[in-house]
Amino acid sequence: MRSAVESLGLIGLPAPIRDLAARQWDAIIVGAGHNGLTCAAYLARAGKRVLVLESRGRLGGACTIEEPWPGVRLSPCAYLAGLLHPLVIEELGLPERGYSWTPASNGLFVPFEDGSSVQLYDDDERCAAEIARLSPRDVGGWRAMSDVIRRTRDAIRPAGDRDMWIGEAPTREQIEDRLGDDSEARALLFEWSMSEFIERYLDDERLQIAYLGQGVIGTNASPFDPGTASIRFHHSSGRLGGLSGAWGYVQGGMGMVSFFIADVAQEAGAVIASGAAVSRIAPGEGVLLDGGERIRAGIVISNADPRTTLRLLHGSVDADWRAQVESIPITGCTLKLNVWLRELPNFRARPGTWEPQHFGQINTPLNKQEWKNSYASARNGRLPDHLWTELYFQSVHDRSVAPEGTHTMSIFSQYVPYAFDEGDWNGHREAAKDRALGALARFCSNIPDAVIEAEALGPPDIEKKVGLTGGHIFQGECLPPYMWSNRLQYRTPMPGVYLCGACTHPGGSVIAINGRNAAMAVLADLSD
Repeated sequence: MRSAVESLGLIGLPAPIRDLAARQWDAIIVGAGHNGLTCAAYLARAGKRVLVLESRGRLGGACTIEEPWPGVRLSPCAYLAGLLHPLVIEELGLPERGYSWTPASNGLFVPFEDGSSVQLYDDDERCAAEIARLSPRDVGGWRAMSDVIRRTRDAIRPAGDRDMWIGEAPTREQIEDRLGDDSEARALLFEWSMSEFIERYLDDERLQIAYLGQGVIGTNASPFDPGTASIRFHHSSGRLGGLSGAWGYVQGGMGMVSFFIADVAQEAGAVIASGAAVSRIAPGEGVLLDGGERIRAGIVISNADPRTTLRLLHGSVDADWRAQVESIPITGCTLKLNVWLRELPNFRARPGTWEPQHFGQINTPLNKQEWKNSYASARNGRLPDHLWTELYFQSVHDRSVAPEGTHTMSIFSQYVPYAFDEGDWNGHREAAKDRALGALARFCSNIPDAVIEAEALGPPDIEKKVGLTGGHIFQGECLPPYMWSNRLQYRTPMPGVYLCGACTHPGGSVIAINGRNAAMAVLADLSD
């Protein structure tokens, strides 16, 4: 067994394919993303003979580690942890293996074009003081807005085993039973656009645009579209590290989450093979590899996105299930930049290259008309004039990821088209990169001069690199019509075929409870 942690996910083939094909397997997992590895760990711990097959050379899927430049370690997609489920962390004993998480406790910094800025600290009193400095009349509204999120989280995601993310997906009726007569909580989960949500509680337009992007993260929708407030809640509903709604940095990089889980699975007896691409899933029989080898198992669990799973099943698909899969929007709209810096960005609103804002998250905002124009341009196949960006600096918290004196910066940006009305991503990639860096330059004095190298990944690049159809980072939209019991079920109508990826409950991000829930469904069916 080769350690995934020690090899940074490059574990290779543990045995020749013919030897793996000759063995008896209870379950095969297609794809070694963090949810597939979690599913494998739980099944193997239950005594099942589990084989995980990964087409790429490195484990982790979107939650992995690459070295695009010597000595610089970055995750191509996942960059921050906030929704990783405490139950999985505890049950798999990740801290004992070296998993360590540092909260980005300085919250969200947003500069504005008038030269003002706000630091939305995770600490309520510090945040209230910042808001009072910018817009005193909005302190009460901000507290009320925060309280709706808190009440909703406490109702449906309380700490402990009553968390509705654990187990089978609840129906809307079951969720509303938990919410009782809290009409604001229901509107937050099922109805409000992000603009409706913030305008209900905040008056100052700067504060409003500071929050707008939090309602569309990874979502191909405008913040003025119904249901986008639920995206804000989804990303504020975690309890990682015992801190409600907090996000932070995994020591060594996000890929360490996948690698720690992979080693748990291997030590429990699961076999993980990378560089082994599946070409077909045969329900009730097993899988066929690209090389023609057949590996048999009565159960196949797909960690691939639903469109890829549909393709792998060829014609062996229930018609209603196919229709549901094809009805889920899965076209990505995000641009990811991995950047190597000689110094951190110097924001004109709060000068300095080692300041409190660099220890949290940073947004470069768009005004409301720019949001509307940006979304419309991308939907029409054009690169917008202005991009919204969200910035993270792993190297501030973790010096192991960049050479001395330099820094890493992850830029998560929207909106960009999957396909252009003229040309393709090969012709537009540099312009997209310049547009994202230009969004920083609106507010920073040293961008792009501080940039040593930058790699831009549009939706087709993410699709190719990570294997996510459409480049959609959540395996399909997470808006209310596609969440909770409307999300794809772990059990499919095809005999012995299950799903465990982000397309299942509770949705996208680095969560891992999807994989645990799928494993529990498999084990329950095997015990019947």
